[in-house]
Amino acid sequence: MSTESIPVPKGSPTKPADFSQPEILTGSGAILRSLEMLGVTDVFGLPGGAIMPFYDELMSSTAIRHILVRHEQGAGHAAEGYAAATGRVGVCIATSGPGATNLVTAIADAHMDSVPLLAITGQVFSTSMGTDAFQEVDIVGITMPITKHSFLVTRPEDIPATIAAAYLIASTGRPGPVLVDVTKDCQQNSAPFIWPPKIDLPGYRPVTKAHGKQIQAAAQLLAEAKRPVFYVGGGVGRAKASAELLQLAEKVGAPVVTTLMARGIFPDSHPLNLGMPGMHGTVPAVLAIQESDLLISLGARFDDRVTGAPSEFAPGAKVVHVDIDPAEISKIRVADVPIVGDAKDVIADLTVAFANATTGGGPDLTEWWARLDQLKKQYPLGYDEPDDGLLSPQYVIERIGQITGPEAIYTAGVGQHQMWAAQFIKYERPNAFLNSGGAGTMGYGLPAAMGAKVAEPERTVWAIDGDGCFQMTNQELATCTINNIPIKVAIINNSSLGMVRQWQSLFYDGRHSFTDLNTGHGTAMIPDFVKMADAYGALGIRVTKKEEVDAAIKLANETNDRPVVIDFIVSRDSMVWPMVPQGVGNSSVQYAREHAPEWEEE
Repeated sequence: MSTESIPVPKGSPTKPADFSQPEILTGSGAILRSLEMLGVTDVFGLPGGAIMPFYDELMSSTAIRHILVRHEQGAGHAAEGYAAATGRVGVCIATSGPGATNLVTAIADAHMDSVPLLAITGQVFSTSMGTDAFQEVDIVGITMPITKHSFLVTRPEDIPATIAAAYLIASTGRPGPVLVDVTKDCQQNSAPFIWPPKIDLPGYRPVTKAHGKQIQAAAQLLAEAKRPVFYVGGGVGRAKASAELLQLAEKVGAPVVTTLMARGIFPDSHPLNLGMPGMHGTVPAVLAIQESDLLISLGARFDDRVTGAPSEFAPGAKVVHVDIDPAEISKIRVADVPIVGDAKDVIADLTVAFANATTGGGPDLTEWWARLDQLKKQYPLGYDEPDDGLLSPQYVIERIGQITGPEAIYTAGVGQHQMWAAQFIKYERPNAFLNSGGAGTMGYGLPAAMGAKVAEPERTVWAIDGDGCFQMTNQELATCTINNIPIKVAIINNSSLGMVRQWQSLFYDGRHSFTDLNTGHGTAMIPDFVKMADAYGALGIRVTKKEEVDAAIKLANETNDRPVVIDFIVSRDSMVWPMVPQGVGNSSVQYAREHAPEWEEE
């Protein structure tokens, strides 16, 4: 890998060009200097014994802002939010042992959702490794299955090349997390700092430009299709290919469905957009795929939450599968036309090839759109008002989106509130909705919002959270208050683990086993989220009536001197609809609860 391949963002700190007499730096100094050379400006972390030499260097940096978190998992998710909001590499730092293992959940999350993440961990002295030394854990071994690569560095002279390689791997090809574990003696010892370093990565050659014949074959199928559907995944967003997608979709005139990770990549307001497919997708999106004769999959991986039973997914469709990761091609569904390449380049090339293949006029999709318009009219996305007198969670989330607008960033935890945020907020731009898709990590929402706000300080950032998710990482409110990161948190408080409760209601005869959290219903409020917000220096608001919703949201949007937490007390009986039960075909999608008795959990 040539040194020219090292991505250096604009605005990187300027350094002397003459490296004929390299500076002698400690390993810690080399880590810091390498990050500065790569243009890193913000990092999230928590110090400890094995990473202390680096932290001693970090305090002198004027180029890098360090955000001291209250838990390493918060550092990891904040770095994810930072990366997902901008496309830049997010950086998190932890010490050895439990510090490093506390990063594992965020690393796994980034791996599943293709988030560019650089995790730097301290390790015990190299002479103590393998002796079960204090706070010794083989974090390289632990993270090997959930990273693009994991490095162990024991010599200070290897630092520049390792950090540069880690950054390169994280940010190129299919983005993802990379871990660099640095022994304490490596951080303390000194060596010449050589930049730019030579990077040798045998076998790492991401393919970005697709084969021309495959593009032509895909264009021909598209020109002949009667019922095509663009199935768009998060990879299109990671490739920054929204503009190219819009051009292709409008050229073809075919419907577009956007997965959970792709919300906003294609504007919700566009008439070609049918919404989100999958387990809790819109009925038009789900049935469009099922009835299609051609599925053009762009940066999507045929996740089980989209496909349902794979054998019953889009049974009459030919498949064009575009992905930068060859391991994803035909992994779940065999592709008739497999295309390995960067989505931005592939979509642009496909647009040209389609135009050339349809010089006599494109396919007539009139009948197809007549069917789709019928589905949209018959199955509009909506919800029923609760009959218990409590707030409708869908209404609350819908009003947050309507009042705040599409230029904001919205993050979500995992569960019912995540699905409602995906359904009822209208997304018009990429990187506006950040959530944990593949790993389904409770606790993602608040620290991800924190990271997004650091990355995009001029945008309003809302964390749409559940009372269960919020309690997993709420300590980061302290981080937000102290570091002037004024995020807004909407707790959709149904006093329970809502999605688990929904499944128990539908599939376990209403036996709600250990899902009651006692956070908002009845006299018990443990904890009282308004008092908790006050204790953390945030503005705490409780909303129990519909007529109070708008004023609370507006007050939150106007409050920018501290974080805001709104405790919305919502009905615990509200459910996420539509729904396809796990393990059955998508043709079994049901629009409302009255159909539920037909189901059995697979």
